[in-house]
Amino acid sequence: MLEAPNRDRRAERRSATQAEILEAAWGLCAANGLASLSLRDLGRQIGLKAPSLYSYFESKNAIYDAMFAQGCQQLLDERPAQIPSDLLAGIRAIMRYFVSFCVADPVRYQLLFQRTIPGFVPSAETFAISQNAMRLTRDWFAEHGLDRPEVVDLFTAVSSGIAAQQNSNEPGGDRWTQLVDGAALMFVRHITAGDDQPASPGRKPT
Repeated sequence: MLEAPNRDRRAERRSATQAEILEAAWGLCAANGLASLSLRDLGRQIGLKAPSLYSYFESKNAIYDAMFAQGCQQLLDERPAQIPSDLLAGIRAIMRYFVSFCVADPVRYQLLFQRTIPGFVPSAETFAISQNAMRLTRDWFAEHGLDRPEVVDLFTAVSSGIAAQQNSNEPGGDRWTQLVDGAALMFVRHITAGDDQPASPGRKPT
C-alpha cells in the first residue's frame, strides 16, 4: 500500500488564512471603497488583531498586490477559449469580454485599470500576469495584420471608456455596455479605411 505523501499542514493553514484575508479585503473594499481599506477593520473581519496580519502580508500594499494578482489571473482565466477569426466578430468578442469583466466588479476594475490607491504600484511579478493578458489580445491583433501600437491603444481606449462610463454613471445597468457592438463596428471601419490603414484579412464589416 502506497503511503500518502507528507502534507505541509502549516503551509496549507497559512495559505487558507491568506485566502480568507483577501476575500475579506475584497468585501470591505466593495462596501467602503478601494482606498479605504483598514487593517484594523480587516483584522476584525476575520478574527485577527491588525498586527497579526503582518504575519501573512508584509504591508497593506502587499494585500493590494495580492488582490491585483487575483484580478489579473481572473482576467486570464475567464477569457473566451476561442476568439472568432473574422475581424469584426473577433473584435466584438474581445470587447464584449473585456467590458463585461470590468463592469462585473467595479472595485476590481478600479484596482486593475485605474490609479485609485495613492502610492500603490503592483510588483513586477504581479504586473507580469497583467501583461500576459494583454499579450493575448496583441497576439490576436497581430495575426490579423493589426500590429501597430496605436491600433491596440485605440481599442483599449474605446473598451475602457465604455467600462468607465458604465461603472461611473450607472453601475449594474447597461446604458453604455449595450454600445459595445456599435463601438466595435466603428472601430473596425476606422482601422480598415484608407490606404494607410492595415488591411483586414476577414470579411468586409457590415
